[in-house]
Amino acid sequence: MLKVIVETGLWEDHEIVQAATIAVAAGADYVKTSTGFLAGGATVPAVRLLRTAIGARAGVKASGGIKTCQAALSMIAAGADRLGCSQTEVLLQGE
Repeated sequence: MLKVIVETGLWEDHEIVQAATIAVAAGADYVKTSTGFLAGGATVPAVRLLRTAIGARAGVKASGGIKTCQAALSMIAAGADRLGCSQTEVLLQGE
């Protein structure tokens, strides 16, 4: 399984689309929003943009800064197939 991290917080929308498109064309199974260490983490607009750019050709992993159940659900609604969370216990408790 190949995941490519796009670091969406560092790029303009057209650059995110281009990076995701290239990654999937090169064989990526997933594109990931961020490591969570640079320029913030996952955002709903970034997840939505990635999903729109790659369609169903690959998965989208939202990662970085997902700390509440509502944030997790918002990422899924925006098109994320997977979530990278460091607060899993809190999310599962619905807080």
